[in-house]
Amino acid sequence: MSMTDPIADLLTRIRNACMAGHRTVDVPTSLMKERILNVLKKQGYINGFQAVEDAKHPTTKVYIKYYKYKPVIQHLKRISKPGLRTYVRASEIKRVRGGLGISVLSTPKGVMTGREAHNKKVGGEVIAEIW
Repeated sequence: MSMTDPIADLLTRIRNACMAGHRTVDVPTSLMKERILNVLKKQGYINGFQAVEDAKHPTTKVYIKYYKYKPVIQHLKRISKPGLRTYVRASEIKRVRGGLGISVLSTPKGVMTGREAHNKKVGGEVIAEIW
């Protein structure tokens, strides 16, 4: 089965796990997903992730972070989609929720937050917004 938007699938699985109160969620592994999960871990939105080697399908186990029995991730929104890519210059990067959230960008220098991209003066594709 082919998937048209694996990043949207990752975000949806994390969103559903948060709403259902799960501590972990398994997602199919890819390099881009691991880079996005690295950003989420560095920013404190997840506890971590671990690659699970399976004979048929390699997966990544994502550990959801909770604070006072509520998930830290309140909202995940996919911005750039396969049918409509969204690119921004460094000067066009907007703050998410007045600085309370983050935007995840794919830049020539790697996947990073909007704030990091703005500080490094590099633009790119806006993958998602998280708060």
